[in-house]
Amino acid sequence: MDLGLSQEQEQLRDLARDWVEREVVPHVTEWDRAEQVDLKIVGKLAELGFLGLGIAEEFGGSGGDFLSYILMMEELGRGDTSVRGIVSVSLGLVAKSIQAYGTDAQKRQWLPGMCAGETLGCFGLTEPGTGSDAGSLTTRAVRDGDDWLITGEKIFITNGTWAGVVLVFARTGGPGPKGITAFLVPADAPGLTRREIKGKLGLRGQATAEMTFEGVRVSDANRLGREGGGFKIAMSALDKGRIAVASGSVGLARGCLEAAVAYAQERTQFGKPIASYQLVQEMLADMAVETDAARLLVWRAADLVDRGRPFGTEASMAKLFATESAVKASNQAIQVFGGYGYVDEFPVGKAMRDARVTTLYEGTSQIQKLLIGRALTGINAF
Repeated sequence: MDLGLSQEQEQLRDLARDWVEREVVPHVTEWDRAEQVDLKIVGKLAELGFLGLGIAEEFGGSGGDFLSYILMMEELGRGDTSVRGIVSVSLGLVAKSIQAYGTDAQKRQWLPGMCAGETLGCFGLTEPGTGSDAGSLTTRAVRDGDDWLITGEKIFITNGTWAGVVLVFARTGGPGPKGITAFLVPADAPGLTRREIKGKLGLRGQATAEMTFEGVRVSDANRLGREGGGFKIAMSALDKGRIAVASGSVGLARGCLEAAVAYAQERTQFGKPIASYQLVQEMLADMAVETDAARLLVWRAADLVDRGRPFGTEASMAKLFATESAVKASNQAIQVFGGYGYVDEFPVGKAMRDARVTTLYEGTSQIQKLLIGRALTGINAF
């Protein structure tokens, strides 16, 4: 078993790490307070090829394997998971779904612009009444000649007000997963309205939106994959997306650990650095062990993807452990910082707010446990 990285992977990781320190970290507090990242960051991500990592060069991408993409996710999560979310949704959920299931015309229409940062994508699955139970979504697409008319609502859509294309999942048939079809909807289509959700606990720099579709007309040429095949597309994207969320959570936990170690070495109480106290060292040790363990789970899942092996259960394990570890790491980091951890001049309070949502989206921790339990027993516990 080789746990080392190739020279190319190490170079990519180092490039991402240096870029994040220069272009992201200095602005994190400002973006969080403003509830808006500077969208110039999208063009900068594209210049480095980060928005096309894993997309074929013939469609404007920069190629690369899945582990390389995951390494980038950790570094972006270390800097600001709001920025990580921009990439993992537009590239990981939308662009890669187009590459995997799209026609040649769809790939040529959308992928070059997405890789170049000219167009962002968003993933229209969650609805006000269907979160974990995605197979029961109610947004409907009805045939009208060679077109479809889409009507319904979506909520908690990352990149929702920034995106140029929406990957929408709508019911075209009967109840359940087999009645769902995927569509690529231009964000400026008549009948589509978007409203940004403000006042979030975390991920404040990221655009999260609710969307309303009122008879939005799209051609059948905008259908992604076969009719009735939308649920499979969504679940395939989310299986890999969970690994990306897990890797970003490793980065977030690593950032908390690094901040806590530095602060503990500088902060003195009772005449010596608090890092010299055993109970502080215990917290740092717990953070370090869980962060490394989470990274190994993430790398295992990513390696299975690259080798073309089944990876769904391993993705759930990585997502469950890494996201819960990020929540714990951020909480312990605040404990190390004491009262200073409670103000946003220091990074760990924001980290705790950002970490909390990672246990909810792309499958809650409870859903991951159900998936793992089903894999172990062969019994569906729903």
